Amino acid sequence: MQNVAKTPQAVWEALREGNERFIANRSERPNQDPEYRSLLSVGQSPRVVIFSCSDSRVPVEMVFDLGLGDAFVIRTAGQIIDSSIIASVEYAIEKFDVNLLVVMGHESCGAVRATMEFAEGGSAPNGFQRTIVERVLMSVTEANKRGMVTREDVERQHITETVYQLMARAPGLGQGLIRQSMGIVGLRYNLSEGRVEPVVLNGVH
Repeated sequence: MQNVAKTPQAVWEALREGNERFIANRSERPNQDPEYRSLLSVGQSPRVVIFSCSDSRVPVEMVFDLGLGDAFVIRTAGQIIDSSIIASVEYAIEKFDVNLLVVMGHESCGAVRATMEFAEGGSAPNGFQRTIVERVLMSVTEANKRGMVTREDVERQHITETVYQLMARAPGLGQGLIRQSMGIVGLRYNLSEGRVEPVVLNGVH
């Protein structure tokens, strides 16, 4: 990733190539040797921010065959957004001049399932877990308005809503998109295949 041209398109293509290696069981596992670890002790320069669900079945660096220092990774259950997430995205944009933001949801998302069940009259989780359902509910409601009834379609809608929330609430991201120095993609990860499915592409193709 460090040798890739510093453009949104080049970073996106490198991620896709890494995912293809992962799918084919040809992962190179780059940038993990002792010498490289030593270099990282003095600083980092990731090229991409990846905001993903915390699900243990979605190992971000493995999915894209990335090494140490390649990605600034942020994770929450259901990839829900709060002020600390926006601050983390803004930090990576300003501090490291990253070229791409990836929002990655996945197949069989428990947060989406729980929210769909709640929207159909079920009970919400207790305690702080209720926040997850409340944050995903907007996406479920919007999906229902659009006639989407399958969990797969709702998962895609939640990824889309998350992308556009970040675009609206993270000023540095919007400015980067205008300058064409940044892109943003929304992806849905297929657990069984290991493949990432593009849902939203902005600033890349």
